[in-house]
Amino acid sequence: RRPGRFGMPNKLTIGQTYDIPSINIRLPHMKKLILLLLGAVIASAVSAQVLEQDESALVYYSPKTTLTLEFTYLEERYERGQYAEYAEAMLGISDAVMETKSVCTLKDVHVGTSTTTDYDRPHKVDIEAGFPVLLTINDKGLLTGYNVALPEKKASKPAAKQQHGKKPAERVVPFSEEVLTAANPEAQANEVAKQIFHLRETRMYLLNGEVEHAPADGQAMKLVLEELDQQEKALTELFIGKKSKHQKHKTVRVEPSNEGELLFFSEENGFTDGDNIDADTIEVRMVCQQQFAQPVVDKKKKKTQELTQIVYNVPGYCCVNVFYKGKSLASRAIPVAQLGVDVALPKSMFTGKELPKIIFSEKTGGVISISK
Repeated sequence: RRPGRFGMPNKLTIGQTYDIPSINIRLPHMKKLILLLLGAVIASAVSAQVLEQDESALVYYSPKTTLTLEFTYLEERYERGQYAEYAEAMLGISDAVMETKSVCTLKDVHVGTSTTTDYDRPHKVDIEAGFPVLLTINDKGLLTGYNVALPEKKASKPAAKQQHGKKPAERVVPFSEEVLTAANPEAQANEVAKQIFHLRETRMYLLNGEVEHAPADGQAMKLVLEELDQQEKALTELFIGKKSKHQKHKTVRVEPSNEGELLFFSEENGFTDGDNIDADTIEVRMVCQQQFAQPVVDKKKKKTQELTQIVYNVPGYCCVNVFYKGKSLASRAIPVAQLGVDVALPKSMFTGKELPKIIFSEKTGGVISISK
């Protein structure tokens, strides 16, 4: 140190005492120091799992759980006809569609999970002499077994061949000449109504056998009647409009968290964003429970045993509730891998002539079965 720093000479004589002035460390500096220390501890823990050059070891990862919400909702589409205002007066139809719109109704939700790889939790297993490292690691880098055969891959179903033919052209409404030359929409609607009544009369004459040139056989009669039905339907839809129903699905992926998640659903647009003032809220409530290892109360009573580098995961849990318009749509408690703790297997399990067969869960990293 430089002479005189902190009031201390360059040399200290045994038996002498010196007063050292106090040093004030500001709180922000102290916080930075603590963060640096914590970072160093974490970095050292992670570096213990990193392979070094020319090192002989295997690495696998813990799984990571993502919450999947699979919603089912019904979309009803209503399309107004061109002559809807004349439907009741000219055809006696009182339930014609008067407004083009869509109505979406939320029906159901299934709470499930999907599994990915947690690259923040690697596990390194050194290849030691006398310890067979018979690990089964899948293509995601997850440990699925020890001393077990690879699972047989299920034969995938052949993909359906897509037909790339031309799309069928939309059917042209069979307007008569009178409809096309009508002076105004009301006159057009009147001529279309007359054409509908004429098609109905023609069908009745065919069925009663009151036509001069009847179809040659039953198949020909069927084709003629189908054509008449299609023409009448196309013309009638100009008055009553069109209605259709479609069942739709929406999958939402959510990270388990005590903060929960908000989704938005409207009758007009289905799933939408929070800016839609007509949307109702779908509230996903989650209560997550971290798994902790219990501390040892009496270390003298605890028997120490030699452990391997093979670890399994004891998952935490998350209780999920989905609410819509104040009612619960679904409720489920799911195991969450990233909320778990690692537990090392003892070396005593791997002694003897016959090695154990261990199957690990790909979803949670836990032990499914141990056998010999």
